[in-house]
Amino acid sequence: MAQSLITMSALEKHLHMGGLPPRPTMPGGLQSGSKMRMGPGRKRDFSPVPWSQYFESMEDVVVESETGKASFRVYRSGSEGPVLLLLHGGGHSALSWAVFTTAITSRIRCRVLAIDQRGHGETKVRNPEELSAETMARDIGNVVEALYGDLPPPIMLIGHSMGGAIAVHTAAANLVPSLLGLCVIDVVEGTAMDALNSMQNFLRSRPKTFKSLENAIEWSVKSGQIRNLESARVSMAGQIKQCEEATTPEGPKAIVEGIIEEEEEDEEENGGQSINKRKKEDDTDTKKERPYTWRIELSKTEKYWEGWFRGLSNLFLSCAIPKQLLLAGVDRLDKDLTIGQMQGKFQMQVLPQCGHAVHEDAPDKVAEAVATFLLRHRFTESVGGFHCVFPAC
Repeated sequence: MAQSLITMSALEKHLHMGGLPPRPTMPGGLQSGSKMRMGPGRKRDFSPVPWSQYFESMEDVVVESETGKASFRVYRSGSEGPVLLLLHGGGHSALSWAVFTTAITSRIRCRVLAIDQRGHGETKVRNPEELSAETMARDIGNVVEALYGDLPPPIMLIGHSMGGAIAVHTAAANLVPSLLGLCVIDVVEGTAMDALNSMQNFLRSRPKTFKSLENAIEWSVKSGQIRNLESARVSMAGQIKQCEEATTPEGPKAIVEGIIEEEEEDEEENGGQSINKRKKEDDTDTKKERPYTWRIELSKTEKYWEGWFRGLSNLFLSCAIPKQLLLAGVDRLDKDLTIGQMQGKFQMQVLPQCGHAVHEDAPDKVAEAVATFLLRHRFTESVGGFHCVFPAC
């Protein structure tokens, strides 16, 4: 492997030194897990919103393979221009691209195709636990063939984190014959490989269940997993599912903590009895309502992690198409990527003040970067009066 890492992306910051991801500081010095009163008029809306507010259509694409039939959930927007094929990160779903889709289609002429990868979202395959890079890359090629046949339109692969790695593997294996570009978001080989050592600790730090979808959305925002409330309200539905049977919450992490409502001030004056009573009622409600849990147990996919990321830098550089690397933050790139950038082999841009879910936290900034890249290479045309905003254009 080339010189060891050395990007300080948002993912590494979350997992740095084997510690758990820090809870972001809230107004008044409190942390997201601390008890906090929202105050009159300050309560935010954590209710979910449907995919149809962002995508034009949804369908299940049936793919025939040597292992049998598979059904891949896809979301689409746009009717002309190059296809932006969007691949989500581990544990997420195609819905993580919802807000980005609205942002990019308002800037350039393009079509969006966001896919739930195997084991994720609403996609159904015979062996969902088989998440090798080779298998997942073949899935992408199979979906493209099922949708477009032998004459697919020009396609640009865009992937975040795990999805970025799969996009690179797909491109390097020439599984999309009409590929015109590649964009990888917040994944660099060294950073990813170093972060794997702490990933199990991070996964154990998450709640196991949520009492409601609203509860999960609130947790995702207050914990800093997704910093954009609008995106969380549409994308969390792709990360969690309702338990098949009512279950008893397992310990303090079973139901997300720290969500304190306005009436708590009066409850505290009564010696906390009302608080304890309400917590018991919440537990009872959870049993009755069937809690929500994660759609995929990422901790069980560990054997595939190294295969996603090892050798990724050289694989990325070997792709003979225009390439873009978007990062949440960077100190240094490894030797191969540094030389590649100096030689003009790819375009890199840092989008600061984002978490690891860059395209969810700052969908407009990512859309501007991707639109500028496509316009610079004359792959499409702008719409709505959009103009390139970065010096590279």
